[in-house]
Amino acid sequence: MGDPAGCGPQITIKAWQAASASGGKAFCVIGDPRLYQTEIPVCTISKISEAAEVFPSALPVLSLEIDEFERIQPGRPSTAGASATIDAIQRATALCLTGEAAGMVTNPISKAVLYAAGFSHPGHTEFIAELCNAHSNHSILPVMMLVGGGLRVSLATIHVPLLEVGKHLTPSSLTQIARITDTALRRDFGLRTPRIAFTGLNPHAGENGTIGTEEVDLINPIAAHLRAEGVDISDARSADTVFHEALQGRYDAVITMTHDQGLIPVKTLDMWGGVNTTLGLPIIRTSPDHGTAYDAARVGTARPDSLVAAIDLAHKMISNRDVYDG
Repeated sequence: MGDPAGCGPQITIKAWQAASASGGKAFCVIGDPRLYQTEIPVCTISKISEAAEVFPSALPVLSLEIDEFERIQPGRPSTAGASATIDAIQRATALCLTGEAAGMVTNPISKAVLYAAGFSHPGHTEFIAELCNAHSNHSILPVMMLVGGGLRVSLATIHVPLLEVGKHLTPSSLTQIARITDTALRRDFGLRTPRIAFTGLNPHAGENGTIGTEEVDLINPIAAHLRAEGVDISDARSADTVFHEALQGRYDAVITMTHDQGLIPVKTLDMWGGVNTTLGLPIIRTSPDHGTAYDAARVGTARPDSLVAAIDLAHKMISNRDVYDG
């Protein structure tokens, strides 16, 4: 469902309209049916297996009612829907962990709204990872990958101030992120022999240690160790050229050292259709690569491109994982 006052309801309606009209693959929504039923036909279902039959004629909804629904207004942030937003994430994760759902797509949430309601996690990704941790009884490292504009980009750090990035780049974290990315490219993206590039942290990837030493001291030794394990990964490449190399087919994915290194090229190439997917989880999870878009929600102009792309990518990952797992 996402934030009920954000763009989620509008883009969900538009995604269903597009998919049902074109014979697209079915999905259902966990949320309050009242968010959608004034615009399109809605059918409340009791289990996911009912969705495919309903989908061509109505949006299938697993009902999760918002207690103070009258307070929900498009484009007006409110804590009225916070508990339902959290419940929807929990329910979707549980359905995926039990195998009833094949994957989940999360509509945008407002962290500020959830924080005001007592939510204690940094965001969607960390919350879902904790739910999966509790189910599997072992520590999961979630890796954010952005897919769009012909690129696949994993992030070594996410919402970290630039002055603190170096503290978060460790041999353990970079090694795990590279391994998780390699496995996901094989299992979820169907690539038999994936090729990955590390970016450098510094301009020109440190210029052989003359513009910073993180590349020669940290990144390149890790890359060498990973190659010895069988992971096809480069030494640190200059971030101002590596995305061109990826678009030319040299690399299947790029692992960037900072948030903006990765998001700038993806959003420049595909501002509306980028997808955020979380690697390293036992379940498939994708999401639109944008926020709640309250302004667009208020006037009804929210675009569904990224949600449609997130749904499509989830279906492809499901299919690839089925083949990989046999």
